[in-house]
Amino acid sequence: MEKTVIIINGIGGVGKDTLCGFASEYFRVRNISAITPIKDIARQHGWQGEKNSRSRKFLADLKSAFIAYNDLPCKYLCMEYENFRKSDEELLFVHIREGEEIEKFKRQIALPCRTLLIRRKAMPAALGNASDDNVEQYRYDHCYNNDLPLAEAKEDFIRFLQTILL
Repeated sequence: MEKTVIIINGIGGVGKDTLCGFASEYFRVRNISAITPIKDIARQHGWQGEKNSRSRKFLADLKSAFIAYNDLPCKYLCMEYENFRKSDEELLFVHIREGEEIEKFKRQIALPCRTLLIRRKAMPAALGNASDDNVEQYRYDHCYNNDLPLAEAKEDFIRFLQTILL
């Protein structure tokens, strides 16, 4: 299998990490996120890992500030991408919320890349921050509806993933 980058997106809580975990049972996967270095900084200053609207907005605002200041999220992703290129891993899942940041990262890489939006019917339309609330504004290569019960979702997602990797 050719190394492939999949930029994965969807509002918080749609199951992106769960799906990436399913993929790791079938492929050699690296799973990274543009928010990781921001979370590390936030933890050093009192954020305790909450996933509520207030925390999501705080992280989105902090990420935006770092993008403007020194482009930390993209620098982090590029470093992880280089590590992936040198590894024996097959799939790199890259979590990026903002459309302009997706495009910026895509310009930095040479490997085949696809964009994937994850949706779930039972999710709120808005979470109160621009990063989550605008995920539908980007034009993705593929969309996966994560609405099946967990017991059925794994096989369904792997079948779906195999079709987009052809």
